[in-house]
Amino acid sequence: MGAAGPGELSGRQALVTGGTGATGTVIARRLRQAGAEVWTVARSMPSDHSDPGHFIAADLSTVDGAATVAGQLSRVGGLAILVHVLGGSSTPAGGFAAIDDEHWDTELQRNLLAAVRLDRVLVRAMIEAGRGAIVHISSIQRKMPLSNGTLAYAAAKAALTTYSKGLATEVAPHGVRVNTVAPGFIRTPAAERLIVRIAAGAGASRDSALDQLMDSLGGIPLGRPTEPDEVAELVCFLVSDHAAAITGAEHVIDGGTLRTI
Repeated sequence: MGAAGPGELSGRQALVTGGTGATGTVIARRLRQAGAEVWTVARSMPSDHSDPGHFIAADLSTVDGAATVAGQLSRVGGLAILVHVLGGSSTPAGGFAAIDDEHWDTELQRNLLAAVRLDRVLVRAMIEAGRGAIVHISSIQRKMPLSNGTLAYAAAKAALTTYSKGLATEVAPHGVRVNTVAPGFIRTPAAERLIVRIAAGAGASRDSALDQLMDSLGGIPLGRPTEPDEVAELVCFLVSDHAAAITGAEHVIDGGTLRTI
């Protein structure tokens, strides 16, 4: 059993939100390698985007953004695969008291409601077709919230996981599968920049800064962050026919960071 090989997803339309970020870009590329026709969504298209003809500019934190995506996809046929990668945190450090209503609204819109809205306008067609695979990217922080800076993000991801479980139960009888993937520390360019900043601030080496960052998560038994390619392989497996009996499940990919079952 493994992820979809070349051509296994041929003839299937796929959508990847947050498709210009480090992880979203790699997931989109992996799905294309498996033969899917992949659309990506973000607020704006980077100048070096690999497939401009399959890019949709939309802000999914708004109702209009979801409607824009639905309108575009209605002209190209039914969607078979939806991978919701969009997420992130912009709240300040300082604990719960530093997170005001605007911060909470931003985190909930980006990390929960964007997926809810998009599912509402796209999943109905999957149900009518009797087939579909959805993956929502959550986070291990739903189980281990870091209260100093990402409490609202963690709460939104916990809600996303709960919502995904309920959605999976509802749509499974119609042939539509819903799973979540909960990454830990992923080695992205943004993470690398953070490591460099920590090293510069402490007058330490990059490796010691990386160790400090991993220690802040309670350690990573595997000894390294997860690579975006590894997340993409897991997602590609979950949307493929190899995972035809898997739905309503959370799949943690964190190098062993979470110690709980």
